[in-house]
Amino acid sequence: MADIKAQDLSDRIIDLGLLDARAMDSIWAQIGSRDVSADDLSHQLLSKQLLTNFQLDKVIKGDREGYFYGKYRVMYISGAGTFARVYRSVHTVDDRVVALKVLRRRYRNEPEQVELFLREARMGLRLKHPNIVRIYEVSDDIRAPFMVMEFVEGQTLRDFLKLRKKLDVSTALSLITDIVNGLDHARKRGITHRDMKLSNVLITATGQAKLVDFGLATISEENDKLLTAAPNARSIDYVALERGTNVRKNDHRSDIYFAGGIFYHMLTGVAPLLETRDRLHRMNISRFQAIKPIGQVNAEVPLGIQAIVGKAMALKPTDRYQEPTEMLLDLKRARIVLDKGEDSKDAAENQERASSTVEREVEELEGFGKTVLFVESNLEMQDVFREQLKKRGYRVLIVSDPVRATQRIEDDIHLAHCAVFSTQDLGVGAVDAFNQLAQTDSTQDIPAILLIDRRWSKLVESAQLAPHRILMEMPLHVKKLCQKLKELIAARAQ
Repeated sequence: MADIKAQDLSDRIIDLGLLDARAMDSIWAQIGSRDVSADDLSHQLLSKQLLTNFQLDKVIKGDREGYFYGKYRVMYISGAGTFARVYRSVHTVDDRVVALKVLRRRYRNEPEQVELFLREARMGLRLKHPNIVRIYEVSDDIRAPFMVMEFVEGQTLRDFLKLRKKLDVSTALSLITDIVNGLDHARKRGITHRDMKLSNVLITATGQAKLVDFGLATISEENDKLLTAAPNARSIDYVALERGTNVRKNDHRSDIYFAGGIFYHMLTGVAPLLETRDRLHRMNISRFQAIKPIGQVNAEVPLGIQAIVGKAMALKPTDRYQEPTEMLLDLKRARIVLDKGEDSKDAAENQERASSTVEREVEELEGFGKTVLFVESNLEMQDVFREQLKKRGYRVLIVSDPVRATQRIEDDIHLAHCAVFSTQDLGVGAVDAFNQLAQTDSTQDIPAILLIDRRWSKLVESAQLAPHRILMEMPLHVKKLCQKLKELIAARAQ
């Protein structure tokens, strides 16, 4: 430890606002004496979890800045990129855990880079999807611009692959489906990613993939010199692909190509593009032409999956998937086939039959990839609802307590695509919870259905309705309910 006395360390901590004098006095009282070393004081502060190692190291080094950004207190560094550092932080009032992405000091005096950073952040505010890391707010403080983001417990896909080398088909298929879901959401809002790579995919503790850093999408209007001069190697790959295939810059199909490359890497453990630090070589289209077909690298990959990778990574843009939605549909078909065990490298003769089967099943599974939250305390109704909706491909979450249901939705607005509240046994409680969603800014746009039992018909007048918040009378007709679910969810996606 640097040559610093315990009392000086204590004074610095108070002066920086990390602890107040009262908290420090309490620590001294627990130690029993002020005649101790800085190491002893540090040990006490760490053991009581009053400070982190990151904070203590900065204090001891004499740093005066970087402990707080706005109303957020920095706990430790969780990631670093070319242009910014990411810190796990907590709100000083409500202790909410977030990730702060802060522009590196060396770029803060470059107006172009500051504007680029802020444009990325403001654009990200528009993206609200379970497969995209949320951006909650943006600070344009010229001293240190930062954005407040969702904190994800997990690791990057790059680190995930380092441990596993390559992934089994089922896991890779789940992750790429999440990734393309995120791209599809952004594309429908006119946003491209422009930096698709393993390190920009986060894998949560539950195995869900989330896209982060839609960084280069913000410079689509700029000239190519900014891109080719950028230290980010993937940005050069985008330019090389688009120039080499004679398409306009910021072509959304480039994201599809590099998503295919991520899928390729997960399935083979090998990056499809030859890596090089030589910028001229990196700009050469021959790098893309030299990519080996995935079947030559890993012949165990099912033929249907090989076809998806091949189409996503087609060098000719018109041969590629034209929209993420198209790729999603094939991924969903592949999942159905894989789960049925009908696809293997030795089953080519069955492809026509399997394709026909999958086409029919995809049509029938109208709820594939969709989640419905059903709020009902009646066990029999719970079972009926769960069974009928699962038959149609929906994922069903059951909550008996309406108050708990609204809390869960408020904690995670992406919990479900639609919430259904039943008054059969819950009565007024179901109506109150239904209305609560309409009264909260973060949940008011979530589709919701209130099932009204005849005994509770008088409650209809108190229900807060809207085009995406409707009533349905009981007894329940499943076919009619599913039609309404389909309509409400589709309307919200537009």
